[in-house]
Amino acid sequence: MTSGKQLKARVRARMARTGERYAVARAHVLGAAAGGAPVVDAGWTLRGGTDPDTAALANVLAHRGVAGPAGPLTEPLLFVVGGGPGAGYILWEFDAQDGRVVTLGFTHSWQYFDRRLATTVDRLGLDARWSRTGGAVGAARALASALDAGDPAIVWPDRHQVGYWHLPAFLDGGGGHPVVAYAASGTGPGRRVHVDDRTLAPLTVPAGDLDRARARVGSYRNAMLVVGSIGTAVPADRLREAVLTGLRATVDQLGGTSTSFALPAWRKWSRLLVDPRAAKGWPTVFADGRGLLRALAGVWEAVEPAGTDGGHLRGLFADGLEKAAAVVEEPALAAEAPRWREIADRWHTLADTALPDDVPAVARLRELTATVTGAVAEGDAGAADRAAAAEELWRLRAEHADAPPLDGARLTAVLADLSEQLAAVHDAERAAVDRLGAVLAG
Repeated sequence: MTSGKQLKARVRARMARTGERYAVARAHVLGAAAGGAPVVDAGWTLRGGTDPDTAALANVLAHRGVAGPAGPLTEPLLFVVGGGPGAGYILWEFDAQDGRVVTLGFTHSWQYFDRRLATTVDRLGLDARWSRTGGAVGAARALASALDAGDPAIVWPDRHQVGYWHLPAFLDGGGGHPVVAYAASGTGPGRRVHVDDRTLAPLTVPAGDLDRARARVGSYRNAMLVVGSIGTAVPADRLREAVLTGLRATVDQLGGTSTSFALPAWRKWSRLLVDPRAAKGWPTVFADGRGLLRALAGVWEAVEPAGTDGGHLRGLFADGLEKAAAVVEEPALAAEAPRWREIADRWHTLADTALPDDVPAVARLRELTATVTGAVAEGDAGAADRAAAAEELWRLRAEHADAPPLDGARLTAVLADLSEQLAAVHDAERAAVDRLGAVLAG
């Protein structure tokens, strides 16, 4: 029999190798034995998920008994309704520690914290109550009131302040993604909030830590979304129009001309990876090697589902196209799903290129990152593992902050390969978007 410790090690090792999320890697490791009922905590079913926004909403709607004519509104279908995949690339340069940061966007409207969720609930015609309490006391009171009433709340905590990601202090205020606060236990200083961050086992956070984390980022300070709809059946015509509107938004956004927020972003990034003359070219920005490992690690973490944000999400969109095909009764949509799964494979290859695991230090970095994200999925039971892994991870990253553990020739080859692969991704996504637009027009 495989012990629990051995199983976790095998799952995390697979995550580091394949970039899969914890639940997917675990299912592969266990095979047919991976089934079984999900964990229920304080009346809340922990279903996991991939994309923070749509997973949070899908889990809230399932808990509320909100469904479509054919059953639950699944994460892939909600992803389509919200506008599906996006594209975005920005290279930030700061004077602060390790201040060269790559930001990638893989969802529609990724640059706005609330737009996808607001758009999704509006398209479905759901009752959604937003609040933005300025003061920390009022925000804490509002969340406590919702939980005491049995209402799960989607909130936006800063990852450093919330604690369980174990990020270093210089990332304080760096932002975060939505999670569901669904229950509270204890009183006074010992009060803890039960948080669903696509977890598969109970994860709790001290209430004070969550309050501080929610208040940390000015652009979405103390934001909270509570879905009031209970036992609602979204009408078939409403769901059909929501799906079609979401798909049109995908085509319009990805097919746009922005070099930061549409498909041309991939083409621009491809060029900048190897252009020594451009001010934002990687050979220029990283000429001294400082921060290059963080940038390459950031690519791997952003692209792979094993990272904190759910990855490139092209596979989720493929699943959504198959769900959408049934809703709108258009088989041609399902026929487009394989294109997006092939694109997902291209992104995985690109991530592997960014952090080649034949380099021991880089392989260890991937293993430690997967251990942290995997242990978050394990909830409170993974607390010690993720704390230890995060400590070693950031120590290793600091050790190589001024120079990646690859020689100059290898780094040149990595950037050249990334540039070529990214250009191919751009062309494949351009063709897929054009094809999707043709299906919708037809």
